[in-house]
Amino acid sequence: MNNNVYKIALLVVGFVLFAAALYVYRPVQNNMTRITVVGDAQTKIAPDTAVITFSVVTQNSQALAAQQENARKSEAVRKAVEAVAVNIQPEIKTDDYNLSPQQDYSGERPKISGYEVRNTVSISISDLNQVGAVIDAATKAGANSVEGIAFVLRENSPAQGDALALATRQAMTKAEAIAQSLNGKIVRVVESIEGGAPAIPEPDNYGSSNSAMSMNAPAKPIYHTPVQAGALNVRSQVVLAVEVEISR
Repeated sequence: MNNNVYKIALLVVGFVLFAAALYVYRPVQNNMTRITVVGDAQTKIAPDTAVITFSVVTQNSQALAAQQENARKSEAVRKAVEAVAVNIQPEIKTDDYNLSPQQDYSGERPKISGYEVRNTVSISISDLNQVGAVIDAATKAGANSVEGIAFVLRENSPAQGDALALATRQAMTKAEAIAQSLNGKIVRVVESIEGGAPAIPEPDNYGSSNSAMSMNAPAKPIYHTPVQAGALNVRSQVVLAVEVEISR
């Protein structure tokens, strides 16, 4: 009997000590909250790439003749551009190719009077000082429509990262200010979402007025096409979700 009482007493004491230990060493309950802020930064950055869009347009009463003439002129344009931009390795790609009949509506019924072929290519170069020279070489070789020029930033441009870093710092500054106003501190960044894109200027449309150049016209002074790139307005946006520990 005494042994049982002794065992029960030890068990009770052990339970009390265990309960006391749990109370003393219980985990501290923190008051956590989450806030979301937006960092928005806009900077002016010089472009590093020019994209020039040309078209070679040919017409003939026969479809094959129009196509063959277009192929010859397009190849001449490609070679002329590569010769001018030999040190900057231009990227040339086809944007569109179209062969379409030309309709004559002067009679009772429309009839095909000829065919038009349009081959549109875009040329990307990294040396902005060569834009005018590329335009001159292409039009001289046979490009009779300059659709426009776009000045852009490459996706891997360091300037893109600088703008994004500025927006991130702005977002973090906002988050820290809100945390301090709540008598708390930022524990960790839960999520970050980036956005924003460079504002690309409107293309400089030269139009097809450059196309008609008579080979029999009197010799005139040769002028080089002046092109000024200017600056791009780059807007970067970052959304940060942070976890804040609030002291009570």
